[in-house]
Amino acid sequence: MDEKRMQIGEVAARTELSLRTIRHYEEAGLVIPSARSQGGFRLYTETDVARLMVIRRMKPLGFTLEQMRDLLDATDRLDSGAALDGGEREALLERVRAYRQTASEQVDKLRVQLARAEDFAATLSARLDQEGAPATRV
Repeated sequence: MDEKRMQIGEVAARTELSLRTIRHYEEAGLVIPSARSQGGFRLYTETDVARLMVIRRMKPLGFTLEQMRDLLDATDRLDSGAALDGGEREALLERVRAYRQTASEQVDKLRVQLARAEDFAATLSARLDQEGAPATRV
């Protein structure tokens, strides 16, 4: 069964990444289009879109391109269906667990930052309400 192939514009719309960002990730070796059209256009599959979504989710958590590459390598190897000895499989799983732990820690930090930002916005709104100025809520 042939997998649907999409041009970069459709992928950009689906992932909410710019064309430039997708091309940057391609240049960095994080995602490679699955094919090219006869006209040379990049063609992507659902697997490529899923890969870009992993990258998109890692970026705001502060992961570097190298870390993204490392995680994608580990998951690619786990998903490849290739025979992995127990030690190699466990080492790959440990890499994924380490990224999960780091992601969880970053999410916790972002929650604290968001709570502080919301508190600050509420403080400003209260100040404006005190002054009788029309307030625009955030």
